[in-house]
Amino acid sequence: MNNFQRVNSISNAHVGRDFEEAARVYFQQQGIMLSERVCLPVGINNFKKDHAFDLGNTSNEAEKIIVECKSHRWTSGDNVPSAKLTVWNEAMYYFLLAPAEYRKVFFILRDYSVKRKETLGEYYLRTYKHLIPEDVEIVEYDEIELTVRIIIGPNH
Repeated sequence: MNNFQRVNSISNAHVGRDFEEAARVYFQQQGIMLSERVCLPVGINNFKKDHAFDLGNTSNEAEKIIVECKSHRWTSGDNVPSAKLTVWNEAMYYFLLAPAEYRKVFFILRDYSVKRKETLGEYYLRTYKHLIPEDVEIVEYDEIELTVRIIIGPNH
């Protein structure tokens, strides 16, 4: 049996919540106040269903924003975490279906592969750019330096 638990963590759910909190704090430092689990109707044609985005602001007309957070890493063998990137593709689909007036930010963990000489975010952009909606920003968070780098801005 494989254990996919993140090393040195209580649970993967805790890792995700901690990462969402880091994202919330980052945006707060930028003057953008976000709430957790912001629900918006998404769907095609006239069929809509609420989807809970990790973070967002729906109350301020000037700051309408939704954020999906992913703290995924390369596998222990420095291989591509294919199943995790499927989840990233799903997030892109939800962004595509979300109301157009929202700023859409994909907030990801910076994880560098020495073997591949690129971060997981750079790899995703290189291999899946065709699935990233034009209005999505991908922001890479360095948990060591506590810095953010924009991998791709809106209208790319």
